Amino acid sequence: MSEPIIKVENVSMRFNLAEEKTDTIKEYILKLIKGKLHFSEFWALKDISFTVNRGESVALIGRNGSGKSTLLKLIAGVMTASKGKITVGGEIAPLIELGAGFDLDLSGRENIYLNGAVMGFDHKYMDAHFEEILEFSELRDFIDVPVKNYSSGMIARLGFSIATITKPDILIVDEVLAVGDENFQKKCINKIHSLLENNTTLLFVSHNSDTVQEICNRAIWLDGGKLMIDADSKTACDAYRGI
Repeated sequence: MSEPIIKVENVSMRFNLAEEKTDTIKEYILKLIKGKLHFSEFWALKDISFTVNRGESVALIGRNGSGKSTLLKLIAGVMTASKGKITVGGEIAPLIELGAGFDLDLSGRENIYLNGAVMGFDHKYMDAHFEEILEFSELRDFIDVPVKNYSSGMIARLGFSIATITKPDILIVDEVLAVGDENFQKKCINKIHSLLENNTTLLFVSHNSDTVQEICNRAIWLDGGKLMIDADSKTACDAYRGI
């Protein structure tokens, strides 16, 4: 039996939303110092618990604002939960936000090495995998163009290509495939299947039920920050769609 690689235990996440409109950062700080800035609590996640075993492919489904991306950021260590505990037993390759980790003023080539350094890879390692990244991303003709001039699809191509040059313990994909063209989406899905065959664990967010059922054997439906159902992907998707 596979061992859990992710444990989410009674996790809740609270955000404080300012009730008054402020037009500048200076105005915000002055109101905060004078105690004139009032907040309302918003709970993005409410008492969420589940485990993911090594090698599983699990989708998070639900409407926009249901807490999916917040949960992924907590698991990736980008944010800390207000309550509860998250335990992760492996290295994570997160594809959570388009352009995250990219310096938009640098070229695609420069960002490949920058992202490699952030992932802990030295220049020699990135040299060895540079051609592989170019080939998979299909950005050879644009690799020396500043990333700020890339389309969202091009950024997704580059980000996915860098994140998957090695076999991560955990791959987190949040709607990144939604911006690519159909052929590149298929290419990414094939890559994901290859990683899953080599025991990579997948956390996947998508609004496309067909893609969820093609890639994931399990899905967790979140609504209003609450866990509604945790089941096989078809059962969960059917429940979400009201079938």
